[in-house]
Amino acid sequence: MQPILRHLSAALLALPLAIFACGDASSDPAQPGSPPSAVTEAIAASPAPDKPAEVIVGAYINDIQELDFKANNYVVDLYVWFRWRAPDLDPSKTMEFMNRYASDDNVRETLYDAPKAMPDGSLYSIIRYQGRFSTKFPLEKYPFDTQLLKVVMEDSVSAANKQVYVPDTDGGINLNPQITLPGFKVGKPTMQIASNAYPTNFGDVSEPEADAYSRLALSIPVTRPIVAMSIKTFVPIMLIVVCAALVFFVRPRYIEGRIGLGITALLTLVALQLASGASLPDVDYLMMLDKIYLLAYLFIIIALARVVATSWHSDEAHAERTISRTDRVWAVALLATYFAANIAVAWSTLAWTGS
Repeated sequence: MQPILRHLSAALLALPLAIFACGDASSDPAQPGSPPSAVTEAIAASPAPDKPAEVIVGAYINDIQELDFKANNYVVDLYVWFRWRAPDLDPSKTMEFMNRYASDDNVRETLYDAPKAMPDGSLYSIIRYQGRFSTKFPLEKYPFDTQLLKVVMEDSVSAANKQVYVPDTDGGINLNPQITLPGFKVGKPTMQIASNAYPTNFGDVSEPEADAYSRLALSIPVTRPIVAMSIKTFVPIMLIVVCAALVFFVRPRYIEGRIGLGITALLTLVALQLASGASLPDVDYLMMLDKIYLLAYLFIIIALARVVATSWHSDEAHAERTISRTDRVWAVALLATYFAANIAVAWSTLAWTGS
């Protein structure tokens, strides 16, 4: 009996040591070539990080109003709709327009109180927005410029790693067929989507690195009618230049009349330029129209300089005939040079700006 008790006691004492040894062995890292543990298998089988939620976006441009070049803004009335599947999102409420102008005057209306369920399982919402937007108009080619009226949108909450915009392949972006914009031709709108990264975290210390956001931009091209703008803009300038050229056909002895005609043409040209630029902003470069005016100024100055140079001999009978014949040559040469310079300026401006 005692031998049996001694063996049983030894077995009971060895049991904790065996359990401790097993636990210590299981805590050791796996050796190279050994089969993976259960924890390693669980980590390997864990799913990959979720992809950003896709939000399908479409737009309908209902109207364009009050295009103001001097203030670089315009009014657009449009509908924007969203379709998505993530139940915890509502992009119709978190989307913001990035290029708003005078936002207090803008009207935003959500057509549904809550997202509407679609037959394919997605959620749908649509908003109507009537407001003023802003962009900086490039005017190098004015009056033959083409402008892009932009409406830029971003989500104000979800970064690009959580939500991205996708264009609606069915609806896309459409334009009201009855839309009109006086003085312009409205082209086909386009939609561009890109990732926009900010160089700041906006003071959010929980985000050490700035997030990128999915940005959607609607662009509506508008152009001026070439024939109508050419007649309205260049015909008055050419009439003034032709009137200034008449100084070469006045008898040289009438020096006061010749100079008076040139000065009148010069002052009229200055007033015309001030009136034509009243609706345009102040820019730090020369527009094509400015170059046309500079050529007209140069023509009148050269004509006046010719008149002044010949005034010293205009009273002499034999010199007057010579001056008259030479003036006609000057008139033809100056007019030909002026029109050739205008064509060269228009060509170089349009070619330099990628037209």
